[in-house]
Amino acid sequence: MAPSFDDGNFLYDFVVQKGNGVKGLVDNGIKIVPKRYIQPPNERIDKKIINSRIQQKYQELVAIDLSKLNGPENDQVVRDISIAAETLGFFQVINHGINLELLELLKNVAHKFFSQPPEKKAIYLKGLSPSPLVKYGTSFVPEMEMALEWKDYVSMIYTNDNEALSQWPNECKEVALEYLKSSTKMVRQLLEILFGNLGATLDDTKFESLTGLKMVNMNFYPTCPNPELTVGVGRHSDMGTLTVLLQDGIGGLYVKLEEDVKEGKDEWIEIPPIPGALVINVGDTMQILSNGRYKSAEHRVRTTSSESRVSVPLFTTPKPSEKIGPLPQLVEIDGFAHYKEVLFGDYMQNFFGKAHEGKNSLDFAQNNSA
Repeated sequence: MAPSFDDGNFLYDFVVQKGNGVKGLVDNGIKIVPKRYIQPPNERIDKKIINSRIQQKYQELVAIDLSKLNGPENDQVVRDISIAAETLGFFQVINHGINLELLELLKNVAHKFFSQPPEKKAIYLKGLSPSPLVKYGTSFVPEMEMALEWKDYVSMIYTNDNEALSQWPNECKEVALEYLKSSTKMVRQLLEILFGNLGATLDDTKFESLTGLKMVNMNFYPTCPNPELTVGVGRHSDMGTLTVLLQDGIGGLYVKLEEDVKEGKDEWIEIPPIPGALVINVGDTMQILSNGRYKSAEHRVRTTSSESRVSVPLFTTPKPSEKIGPLPQLVEIDGFAHYKEVLFGDYMQNFFGKAHEGKNSLDFAQNNSA
């Protein structure tokens, strides 16, 4: 007989402190989502109310073919990338130069990591992990969340190849490292385009300052008995520069539209899985640098009752010691800095210091003085 997980203290100890995670709940055969995971009605994701007209409009924005850069269609590709960053904040890319077999292997090793016995994963729990570069956990900041997210994850910080290979988990380290290294050229390419659209250049120093801290996360969303009551990840924007995301074929990533929002009603669209594609999204850092021209989109993840899902985001962010603020030439054009200059380490501390709550993380850098 499965334990009673509606005892909040017992559940927290089992899931969070002992490292069993959400997968531990599912492996125990739960038939009903525990109370601690039930989201308020306004935070739930109802597929039936997604506006089909708006979904169709954005469905037509097929993945951007990066192989067309530097060819006859270069200017159109550059426009497509820039417009996506200015409007939705999300786009997908194909022919990105990253081996498709590597991407399939990446999904496989993610499943392999999370299929291990709990004690194998729990060695990387916060406060216990043998490496400051690796953290295994569940939800986002469970100690501060009224309703927990239906997700387990492992986060791997990159410093150099040797430390990654010696400290990241054996089940996934080589493939995760190859994914990170293979993505660097593409990230550079995209940032050069986005900076060029702002009338700025991206030299080696600037590129390093904006992407000097890299993290590969592997997210695991177990099957959920009541997906309509839960979320895999709550509403949030990413804090960094650009995020590169590999999704599997199950789907469930939703993005909030800043345009076409009806009075008093949010509009969301799903980013559909496209075989071989990678999802790119703008982070808070780029919204700040662009003085608000680029949109760090609010997004969230739905759970499913059909099968477990994995996703693998690569976060490229400034180092904590870097200062970020609007580009001076944009402030001159706009006549006002919408954001103040902040130390990125302080921004990170604020971001991780509270539960997900939409784009409120940007309030930390908001310039309220006229």
